[in-house]
Amino acid sequence: MLRLVTFPHRLAAFVAILAATSLGAADWGQPRGEPVVYKTVGDRALTLYVSRPDGAAAQEARPAIVFFHGGGWVGGSPAQLNDQAEHFTSRGLVCVLVQYRFAPRDETAAPEVCIQDARSAIRWVRRHAAELGVDPNRIAAMGASAGGHLAAHAALVAGIDDPHDDLSISSKPNALLLFNPVLDNGPGNYGASRVRDRLRELSPAHNVAAGAPPTILFLGTQDKLIPLATLARFRDALLAAGVPCELHLYEGQDHGFFNRSRSPEFYRLTVGECDRFLTQLGWLE
Repeated sequence: MLRLVTFPHRLAAFVAILAATSLGAADWGQPRGEPVVYKTVGDRALTLYVSRPDGAAAQEARPAIVFFHGGGWVGGSPAQLNDQAEHFTSRGLVCVLVQYRFAPRDETAAPEVCIQDARSAIRWVRRHAAELGVDPNRIAAMGASAGGHLAAHAALVAGIDDPHDDLSISSKPNALLLFNPVLDNGPGNYGASRVRDRLRELSPAHNVAAGAPPTILFLGTQDKLIPLATLARFRDALLAAGVPCELHLYEGQDHGFFNRSRSPEFYRLTVGECDRFLTQLGWLE
């Protein structure tokens, strides 16, 4: 039986975990996939890394997953989710790793540029679905930690769009696969100092409603940043709204436990649960 374990936010825990998740690209390796510029902001080009299954043809219209890495909105690399993208490409899905701009390290600055880029990335994939061989109605978002916030925000919250985006194209994913995600930015939760009184604009947990995409959540019971009770409330709110949602807990595990570099066992277990979830949705055989 899993225990309900909750922890307050501690600066020391944040520093330790940020150090583990915000390594530069040279430390994580290079993101896998074909690099494609999806938007340019000023003189900076932002890149997606697209992997397609061997032999995939454009007319097949396969499901896709768009991946958002963690790092507290201020660091990290798309390469953090290389292993997950490699697995799902081997299972026949089109996988897209996203590079996004970082928020200022000032902990009172909202992660608006991160949110804008996440929504732009999903729109780019949907707009280019035909040439990618993607079904525009089967685009999932996978996010880890702060990347989970970006995926969930795109799914649940209206607004915070790049002013140059074509808003006639939806940025809403059709399913969510979230690993120790930041979902509630209210008092006492991660990111509260960045969100403050803008909960309806920025906090996914404050925007749960019918019509949200089916969701699967993963959390270690010893996560020092994401209280178990927070994810349980989020799951219960989705279920109450009539949205399929699963919460999978891993006894004794902390933040980032699902990465293959941390634990091949938990990497295998979590991608296996994602496989089963997507099979239930009819996206995988």
